[in-house]
Amino acid sequence: MKRLYPDQPVVGVGAVIVEEGQILLEKRKNEPSKNKWSIPGGLVEVGETLEQAVVREVKEETCLECKKDERPRLIDVVDNIDLDLNGKVKYHFVIIDFQVRVKDTIFQVASDAEDLRWVPFDQVETYDLTSSFRLFFKRNRRKLSRL
Repeated sequence: MKRLYPDQPVVGVGAVIVEEGQILLEKRKNEPSKNKWSIPGGLVEVGETLEQAVVREVKEETCLECKKDERPRLIDVVDNIDLDLNGKVKYHFVIIDFQVRVKDTIFQVASDAEDLRWVPFDQVETYDLTSSFRLFFKRNRRKLSRL
């Protein structure tokens, strides 16, 4: 399935990892939204459940292991639709965001990540966030602070 000028929406997952009042943010290495901050995540592969996808993406992008005894918990679903200058859909993602718990908090930047940081909740909106993550964060900030 092509990402650029797709024939239909593309399904992705995001990993909300919260520890001690901080959320793990990732600076994107690739388009769309290159160099903007979001949460770790990526596309769902054929034959993969949403939960399997989010666990895999966490490992691929952060080298963190999700706790096996805790299933990912659905937080929200967001649309990410980018139009080109002619109004044609350039990107269309449906992103399903899950809270995941990790075994350790020491990450390594890998895969599609340019950088990773633990960011206190009161500083998140000072970062150059992707539009879909900014919407997600504003809509769910209160819920996230209780995780």
